[in-house]
Amino acid sequence: MTNVFSPIKPKKISEEIVNQIKQLITIGDLKPGERIPSERDLATALGVSRPSVREAIMVLEAMGFLDSRQGGGTYVRSLTEITIADPLSNIIGGKDPKILHSLTEVRMGLETWSAYLAAKRATDEQIERMRALYMIMEKQAAVGGWDAEIDAKFHYVITEATQNTIQVHVLNTIHTLFQTNIMVALTEFYQKEGYLEILLAHHLEILEAIAAHDPERAQKAMRVHIELVEEKMKEILEES
Repeated sequence: MTNVFSPIKPKKISEEIVNQIKQLITIGDLKPGERIPSERDLATALGVSRPSVREAIMVLEAMGFLDSRQGGGTYVRSLTEITIADPLSNIIGGKDPKILHSLTEVRMGLETWSAYLAAKRATDEQIERMRALYMIMEKQAAVGGWDAEIDAKFHYVITEATQNTIQVHVLNTIHTLFQTNIMVALTEFYQKEGYLEILLAHHLEILEAIAAHDPERAQKAMRVHIELVEEKMKEILEES
């Protein structure tokens, strides 16, 4: 009989650390942008030496999973950061109306599905975070309009509430690009009477649908909201 087996080689401790951290990132226990424990704390938690932890971190950095900042700790990188974020950041930098309109179409697909899944899976804590962000919007609306960053955070928490790791990684990368889309849309909407109230009502309906764990209602509410943004981006494109 031909030998089809290969000798089993014991893994180095650093390889075990690499595999464990990769797994935690993949399943979403370690999220994009999250700071991981220090070398000392990781070594203690894993019951290994600091040199082994240091070696593992270096490997994970080389693989693109982690980003060490001098004097600022080590952070989880988005799985799509290198392949998606940089090229799109360059494209959208000039706020090209055609690109902004295209982004809205992307939002329609990704965010309506995010709302649907969030309504099925959102935790009480995530719903409370959405509610807290909505309350900030409501408060800022009373004095003329809310910050685009607050709006983007609201949408990001919805994506996080899908409990879908890949969805989170994708949106984590491009939600910063969405913020440009949101900022331009809000600037346009704020110039027309009545739109502020409409947008606020949209966010409340999305929130309440997710809180009620009603997927179809949440998906519809998000679609209505993005359709309004898409209409505005189309106007800007036509004017250009």
